[in-house]
Amino acid sequence: MKNFDVYPLFNIEPVKAQGSYLWDKNGVQYLDLYGGHAVISIGHSHPHYVQKISDQLNKIGFYSNSVLISLQEELADKLGKLCGHDDYQLFLCNSGAEANENALKLASFHNGKKKVISFKKGFHGRTSLAVAVTDNPSIVAPVNATENALILPWNDEQALENAFKKEEISAVIIEAMQGVGGVHVASESFLKKIRTLCDENNALYIADSVQDGYGRSGKFYAHDFAGVSADIYTMAKGMGNGFPIGGIAIAPHIKPKHGLLGTTFGGNHLACAAAIAVLDVIAQDRLIANAATMGDYLMKECKSIEGVKEVRGRGLMVGLELEIPCAGIRNALLEEHKIFTGSSSDKNTIRILPALNIGKSEIDQFLGAFKSVLSKALIS
Repeated sequence: MKNFDVYPLFNIEPVKAQGSYLWDKNGVQYLDLYGGHAVISIGHSHPHYVQKISDQLNKIGFYSNSVLISLQEELADKLGKLCGHDDYQLFLCNSGAEANENALKLASFHNGKKKVISFKKGFHGRTSLAVAVTDNPSIVAPVNATENALILPWNDEQALENAFKKEEISAVIIEAMQGVGGVHVASESFLKKIRTLCDENNALYIADSVQDGYGRSGKFYAHDFAGVSADIYTMAKGMGNGFPIGGIAIAPHIKPKHGLLGTTFGGNHLACAAAIAVLDVIAQDRLIANAATMGDYLMKECKSIEGVKEVRGRGLMVGLELEIPCAGIRNALLEEHKIFTGSSSDKNTIRILPALNIGKSEIDQFLGAFKSVLSKALIS
């Protein structure tokens, strides 16, 4: 049997990782500014994280949600305190797509309506409804297509108002900063308009925080910059620092009942131990503040680099739109300078998504390499 060939792969096999660095099987060191799709939040192989998982695995690694799992309560308590929504409820699953799928389903259960609004260049996952509200027809199979998904222009308040006038809307799902779409930031006015229209029309505001959440923006949720609260926050990527876990934080006015949602693996002992360790480190090491500080420095420095057309983002979720296609720049950074960066659906935009505990020296390492590579490319 062979692996199903759906991923374009770099010819690199990391075998060791520490902090913001990777080493391949030949001992070559790489600076990781991508974190495996924004997953590595507290750095590779953090000692507290490793110890927490190891200790838990020596006790019990898994049992289903048919028994009491006190680690779920500990996780919910620590998450509620750190994110500022300790009156919310937590449902645990395994991935960002599952989180968004469950959020959309829960919204429809709650208000009995079908139509969902999402936005151009948005990405919400590859499962049935999550992919239907994703703006990428190439990954929407015929069986996923639905008339219940309304994909509207980004930051267009009038289009949003018109949709609410014409349709019975169940939910609006939005990334405060689009990830795959190239780090486009929703205006605070637009997010406030979503909150107002949802309140007026018995619809739910779903804050897709899978990539821009968990402190990456410089606040716990990037939606927090608008000063509004969502009805449901979805989470995953930075939640387990590489261990598969996702979740949705649910406002108190949305009531649960047995059988409403379910999962076999979600919230298992090992996943909760990983997620608790992440929250411990984020809180103890003040990583949200570090993300804000290091992100401000990175963005300020990049704005002065010749060949950079626009710098977008907040904290350590940064999109660098270049005057030229970025594929060659990313390849040169990797091959010549051993630096991993991220792509986007915009062929000119590089994504920078490092661990939240990255330091100035690592950012300076990137800046020096980036200036050199971009300068050579512009000359040629």
